[in-house]
Formats: sequence, C-alpha cells, structure tokens
Amino acid sequence: MKDPQGGLVQGRVRWRRFAALLIPSAALAGAIVFGMANGAIAASFAVSGQTFKVSASKLDGEGFAQYGGVVTEKATGKQHPVAVSAVASAKLYDLCQSVKVPNMPVVLTINAGGGGNPATATDLLLDVTELEGDATFTNIQIGRDASDLGGQLGAFGQRADRVVIDDLRQVAWSTTAGTFTLNGLKLKVNVGDDAKECF
Repeated sequence: MKDPQGGLVQGRVRWRRFAALLIPSAALAGAIVFGMANGAIAASFAVSGQTFKVSASKLDGEGFAQYGGVVTEKATGKQHPVAVSAVASAKLYDLCQSVKVPNMPVVLTINAGGGGNPATATDLLLDVTELEGDATFTNIQIGRDASDLGGQLGAFGQRADRVVIDDLRQVAWSTTAGTFTLNGLKLKVNVGDDAKECF
C-alpha cells in the first residue's frame, strides 16, 4: 500500500476485525463466561497494564451474551482484543481474585462467597482473555449478530438464558458491575512464600 506521495505505508492491525474473527474459535474452545441477555456495553474506561485472575468453584448466572471487543491501556495506548462477557445476575461460590505485582513477590488477593454463601453480582461485565471450566448453557444461540447484544454490527455474538460453570478459572483486563456483594470478604497482601495467585 502506498501513500499519496508514492511511499510505502506499513500495514496496521485492525483489532476490531481481529476480535470478530477470534471469538468464534474461542467460543468453540469453551471460552464462554459471563453474559447479559439484553446486551451489554463494553467498559468505557482505560485499563491498567495488568491482567488479573479470577476463580470460583461455581458460577451460576442468568442472562448471558458475549462478543468481541478491544481494551486500551491508559499508560501506553496499547490495545488488546478481548471477549466482552457479561451476566445479568450471578452467584459465585468460593470466589478468588488475585493481582500480582510485577517483578516483586507480592500478590493482592480477595476472597469471598465461601461456606455456601455465594458472592452475588448484577449487570456484571468483563473483558476476558482466557477461561477454563466445565460449562453448561441453557437455550444458547451461537452466531447471533453482535449488534443485537451490544457489540459491533456484523461481528460474531452469542447468548443464552442461563450459564453454569464449574471450576471457573479466568484471566481478565477489567470488571464492572451494577452491584457486587462480596459475602465474607477477605483482602490480603501476600508477600514472599505466601505470594500465590488464585491459580
């Protein structure tokens, strides 16, 4: 490709198009987590330069949708393709969230939802890069246009009435929620040998 003066122009990665192609294969691999039946809006804030880990023995959610998206780091402007995932209402059992401090043996952990008293959330929205678990979907529709769910026109999307994921493990860039109730909340700064992430 050349500019108006005849010079060669370096190609640019079109992240939104890349995300639209990425999500179908990720979905088939089971990379489906949170969603919202009536659609969701991607997080509008710039993210930090760190991802974080979340695990739960079980997620039980009502109202699911997912589609491709992009997040942008505030400090560098770097963009990352993500699976934009949400849940209208969710219960999370034995929830753990961890963030590792770069180049230091320090990990911040948050635990909640133990003892059969799950953490709960409404209008939960995540920008996810990895997910593992055993998932069951009720009335799932795979291949819907993402614009029906809050994403881009023409991009891949999917939705279901309900999602249950056992042994959930995920890596995400951001989380937002209308309400997030953390029953039995425990926050700890782990240093040295105790500086272990959720997984």
